[in-house]
Amino acid sequence: MIRIFRHYISRAYLWLLLIEFNVFFAAMYFGSDIRFLMTASWYTEADITLASFVFALVLSLSCLGLGLYRRTLSGEEYNLMARTFVSFGIAIFAIVALYYLVPELHVARSVLVYAVVIAFVGIMVTRILFYKIVNMDRLQRRFLVIGSGQKAQELIKINDSFIHKGFKIVGFLALPGETSVVGQDQIISYDKKIMAITEEYKVDEIVIALDKNGHQLPLDDLLDCKMSGVTIMDIVAFYEREQGLISLDNVDSNWLVFCDGFAQGDFRSLEKRFCDVFASLLLLSVAWPFMLLTALAIILESGLKSPILYRQVRVGEENKNFEVFKFRSMKTDAEKNGAQWAKHNDDRITRVGKFIRKSRLDELPQIFNVLRGEMSFVGPRPERPEFVNGFNERIPFYSERHRVKPGITGWAQLCYPYGADEQDTIQKLQYDLYYVKNYSLFLDFSIMFNTVEVILWGKGAR
Repeated sequence: MIRIFRHYISRAYLWLLLIEFNVFFAAMYFGSDIRFLMTASWYTEADITLASFVFALVLSLSCLGLGLYRRTLSGEEYNLMARTFVSFGIAIFAIVALYYLVPELHVARSVLVYAVVIAFVGIMVTRILFYKIVNMDRLQRRFLVIGSGQKAQELIKINDSFIHKGFKIVGFLALPGETSVVGQDQIISYDKKIMAITEEYKVDEIVIALDKNGHQLPLDDLLDCKMSGVTIMDIVAFYEREQGLISLDNVDSNWLVFCDGFAQGDFRSLEKRFCDVFASLLLLSVAWPFMLLTALAIILESGLKSPILYRQVRVGEENKNFEVFKFRSMKTDAEKNGAQWAKHNDDRITRVGKFIRKSRLDELPQIFNVLRGEMSFVGPRPERPEFVNGFNERIPFYSERHRVKPGITGWAQLCYPYGADEQDTIQKLQYDLYYVKNYSLFLDFSIMFNTVEVILWGKGAR
């Protein structure tokens, strides 16, 4: 993993992005060569080089938006063929539109067809080789875990669902007096210096994962490892880097006070506000026909007298309440019995509502909340005060998510499905805290790109 503007990026997937960009570039180049194999080309070398660059750029961005370079895709989420087909479809549409807007970039349809076929075969071959190579044991980072209790046991689960196994745990070092939970076959005998153990097992990094603070860490041994080039991290840093979250089970106020991040300031607020307004106006210029059709569909189903928009009080920045705008997707008497979570197959949702919730069209009026300065384009999702009051009492550090403006989309929406109860709220809070801690425009742009995946795959819709 590497850190770019405070956000962790998989080094392996970054290399994959660069390799596939070159595969796409070559696809257009060779597509032109095949088309004009028997005749003289219509294009100069400069023309086809520019066309190849544009083709590779658009296709790479489309694949990025569909999550094909996101390491945290689970086995259940990952469907290479489906995601590739959709990303190629979006890219082809975008390229054709670009050719219409900028005729100088236009290439013959036959060249584009050859390029698409070659690119599709290229990405399939590249992916097969990539997952065979990166999951080889000798190429994975090797971790030694200090601790053998429950927290250490939980680290085993992290890699299990990922397509790309980023690391390998070589074993667990049980400290004297510690109650072990991991299997005895996974415990490394603590009968020598830790540095000797790291050399024997070729350890790259050490993770401290102790259930209690009462255990005395072997600081002299760990210092020896640190000075010899072995990376040492606590379990909070491990979760932050590997899963993109702040583990609530492992943090306290002391950690929050002394950790890096959570920086705020006038300049940061100004740059975010500028980007919010620009992104909102850009989205509005594209989305207004869909907003109009959605309004008409609601009128046709519910009649002229029923409201099109739904206004609901939410908690925003600095715990200030505001009214959020959404297209109405539920019956007008949906909350006659009070506030409640949306359920799977909720009978309060209208027929139009089911579609606009799945496609996220119901969220589009929140553009006006952003333009009014009540929301940001990217940030934690705003919650209702009826729920927030209880969460603040029962969930540690819940109020910290209100240090920034709530957003239309966010890091938690990319990484976790719809929150249907308090336990889901706790899980999503861990991702929200990661966003607040590591905010940057780079992270915002990354989330915006990957929101395409959320919309097309219907992730978290209910």
